[in-house]
Amino acid sequence: MSQIDRRLLLNAIAFSGAAALAPRAVSAAAAEGAGAANVRPPKAHFGFEDVVRRASDLAAAPYDGTLPKLPEALTRLDFDAYRDIRFKPDKSLIANGPYRLQLFHPGFIYKRPVVVNTIRDGISTPIPFSTSLFDYGHTKFEKNLPVNVGFAGFRLHYPLNTPDGQDELVSFLGATYFRFLGRGQAYGLSARGLSVNTGGDDEEFPYFREFWIETSKKTPDVVRIFALLDSASVTGAYKFELTPGVESVMEVSAVIFPRRDNVKFGLAPLTSMMFLSEDRNSGKPYDDWRPQLHDSDGLLMHTSSDEWIWRPLRAPRVMVMSTFPENDIKGFGLVQRDRNFRDYQDLELEYEIRPTYFVKPNEDWGAGRIELLELATKDETADNIVTYWTPATPPPSGKAFSYSYSIRALLDAPDLSPAGRVVNTWKTWPKALGSNEKVDVGSRRFIVDFAGGDLPFYAQDPDKVQIAASASVGKVNRTILMPNPHIKGFRAFIDVQVDPGQSANVSAFLHAGPKKLTETWLEPWIAE
Repeated sequence: MSQIDRRLLLNAIAFSGAAALAPRAVSAAAAEGAGAANVRPPKAHFGFEDVVRRASDLAAAPYDGTLPKLPEALTRLDFDAYRDIRFKPDKSLIANGPYRLQLFHPGFIYKRPVVVNTIRDGISTPIPFSTSLFDYGHTKFEKNLPVNVGFAGFRLHYPLNTPDGQDELVSFLGATYFRFLGRGQAYGLSARGLSVNTGGDDEEFPYFREFWIETSKKTPDVVRIFALLDSASVTGAYKFELTPGVESVMEVSAVIFPRRDNVKFGLAPLTSMMFLSEDRNSGKPYDDWRPQLHDSDGLLMHTSSDEWIWRPLRAPRVMVMSTFPENDIKGFGLVQRDRNFRDYQDLELEYEIRPTYFVKPNEDWGAGRIELLELATKDETADNIVTYWTPATPPPSGKAFSYSYSIRALLDAPDLSPAGRVVNTWKTWPKALGSNEKVDVGSRRFIVDFAGGDLPFYAQDPDKVQIAASASVGKVNRTILMPNPHIKGFRAFIDVQVDPGQSANVSAFLHAGPKKLTETWLEPWIAE
């Protein structure tokens, strides 16, 4: 199993199922109007409103986070023993369309089983656990497993890359984590349903306790997934509609019911890994022959003023939380921008085809902020990057809060930051090119490559292009701008001086007179 598969298994833990929904009653008025003797009750069609009702009822009851008791043999499984348990492909469910459903076995770190239901002709039916669904390989148990242990999660297969193939398309496993792919992509970062108090000592990991999966003959290529969320601070109902393709799109609708006041909810959270970027001096030295190691190399934000902001990701020595206040954000995402194999040199893990996830709200999310949490990590196996949107005013308890958005899984898209883009960022000491002049205390040189957009056109007359650079604290001592024919763009040198111990946000973009030619590059720096 690859490193990225191991990271998927080590995500946060899932939960247990809820009680079955009682059938809807036929109203007395309807029966009387049609003649009670001749009336057949209308067939119930399980839908999103049923999950919303369950979430509302759950929020009104005391929270119960008790772990259901699993057989000890399952809780004792180590990684290798758990990995050896695989779903049998010939037991896949949902045979009336292009999708095939497979289940994950409980055990190892997955000690809270979930209930997985299918919806056919409007009727919700739970999938019973059976050991006959799994190939246990070398993993053996002294006693037979009970029939009610549930599942850890599920995944769906679909002919994504070849017309007659069955490729893994989407996976829900652990807490509210899920991942999905577009054509020609390999698993990398993850999305989550909701984050709670991320970065704080009281952080929670809500979990999806039950799922419902529905396909339709009318739209056979679209799969609909409902999920019931629970935790000490919130319950919620989620609807996911996934349309696969070259660029797969997940439409997400959510209704959440806060159980507490003053809780920081993170909407549309994304989780990724950054260990080594092109600027290897940004973190601790690491002895690895591969030049770069990351699932994502930048946070891209689209503001209400139509500005595109690129914030390179780093693996810091200590935890760093960055905030970006904004009103009515247009979109944000964790982007894998470097698509060159030579920059990774990993034949197995294929970092160059890890997807970008870009979030676009479907309505005005109002005032709030994007938060970016960067954690220190010792290697590439840990997800150490989290970003999400959090409202400026926390939703109050006892009142439902709804929102919706889309997530695109893509390799590249011209509509994301359509002007010139940042393609490389480095830091070094601020010396004049080719000189040995003295370095000022608290100084740093940032080197930024811009490419794309109209930059190849302006590179023919580079004197028309200027750099606009600023620092929130301290001062910009010098800027130098040079054509970079290797990328058909420009290389900017920005020398910044800040008092030791102070932190500053350094930003820059290129322009030709009043015309802005690039996105805005933004990077924090703490002077030493």
